[in-house]
Amino acid sequence: MRGIARRLLSTVENLPIMSPHGHTDPQWFADDAPFEDAVATFLWPDHYLLRMLYSQGVSFSRLGIQDRAGGALQQDRAGGALQQDRAGGAVEPDRRKIWRLFAEHYYLFRGTPSRQWLDLVFSQVFGIQERLSAATADDFFDRIGAALQRPEFRPRALFKRFNIELLATTESALDPLLHHAKIARANVAGDWDGRVITTFRPDDVVDPEFDGFTANINKLGEITGEDVEHWQGYLAAIRARRSVFQASGAVATDHGHPTPGTADLAPTEAEALYRVVRTGAATAAQAELFRAQMLTELAQMSVDDGMVMQIHPGAFRNHNPSIFAQYGRDRGADIPVQTDFTHSLRPLLNRVGNASNLTIILFTLDETTYARELAPLAGHYPCLRLGPPWWFNDSPEGMRRFREQTTETAGFYNGVGFNDDTRAFFSIPARHDMARRIDCGYLADLVASHRLEEDEAAELAVSLAYGLAKAAYRV
Repeated sequence: MRGIARRLLSTVENLPIMSPHGHTDPQWFADDAPFEDAVATFLWPDHYLLRMLYSQGVSFSRLGIQDRAGGALQQDRAGGALQQDRAGGAVEPDRRKIWRLFAEHYYLFRGTPSRQWLDLVFSQVFGIQERLSAATADDFFDRIGAALQRPEFRPRALFKRFNIELLATTESALDPLLHHAKIARANVAGDWDGRVITTFRPDDVVDPEFDGFTANINKLGEITGEDVEHWQGYLAAIRARRSVFQASGAVATDHGHPTPGTADLAPTEAEALYRVVRTGAATAAQAELFRAQMLTELAQMSVDDGMVMQIHPGAFRNHNPSIFAQYGRDRGADIPVQTDFTHSLRPLLNRVGNASNLTIILFTLDETTYARELAPLAGHYPCLRLGPPWWFNDSPEGMRRFREQTTETAGFYNGVGFNDDTRAFFSIPARHDMARRIDCGYLADLVASHRLEEDEAAELAVSLAYGLAKAAYRV
């Protein structure tokens, strides 16, 4: 099996990277400014790292993360007076000390994909073969910091070095897309040929429980010129923003709803519900019903404009209220929840499930749905595709479980290959390398057990690593 797997891997390990869904910062590629240092590049943006450290009693203040009142992550790099967070702890301003603290706790990540990604980045990108520890912390910090100031470590140079063919970022419905406009100008002028596109994420104007929802709706009306006081005007405003995103290169939308619930209300019912949520006084049940109705409306819009729809449900976001109140979103306090797709998606599928020009990619954190619901659904409805193992399941064992539980029912071609869904730019090659190795190992098992011929496995390896993503996202 290992011999077969190595032969398969040799056909895909150097293929270009298709990254059609992720959360990297487009400003990196627009401005092409050097990354700061090891702390700002690897620790602060990574909620996988933050949640593990926090679980072992390492406070955010010791990691240099200020609360909302203090302006998160704006510490003096050279040191200076400590600032106090609202919990009374001193916010550490010295990034070398912060890195040392992380290195002292690096052992916590043994056996995790975070450890595998970071070790690969340290060795292959920075040429550091030693293990990160308290003893090597300063050497890592200095070598990474020095490398990041060199031209070959700037974002655009790394984009080429990582062999990325396409990278999608994710922006809210209200984002002015200025960074993407700057990237487009660089492409037209011939200053850079990297392809970075945006993704339309309208949660801020679709979810009544989102921070500032009412104000967001007002802003949506202002920037589109539509009358958002009424249901049809609100829908027209969202269509207008989708058009702007498409003109900026977007091929997909993304929806991070708590559940995959959908609804198909009569227009008068939808109008009445919108009037309630528009006031900001919706109950939890009304908010859920509105999100459900909007998933169906957004699917209809995808039928009309051809944008691929991604649904990422099943996360209880910001589960720790004190952390959310003090530090905001994406601090590692999101927890998976049980999810029902079979009943939840039926209203949407009843309306558009048989549309030939619609693609909906389903993700889940609830692995119990793989074999019971997701694979059978994707194995029937032409519009449905299975997204790869996501978030907590983006791991070697998680990827194997996904293949084992979905392939026999949905096959390989009702999936979309792999997308990294990360904000950690340096980890992208490591994540794709891991996915390619796991898939080649799975295919080798099928060959060794005479369920697949090796030439078929070689074709599949290329599809899983590259072709399926390109086809599913129509790029």
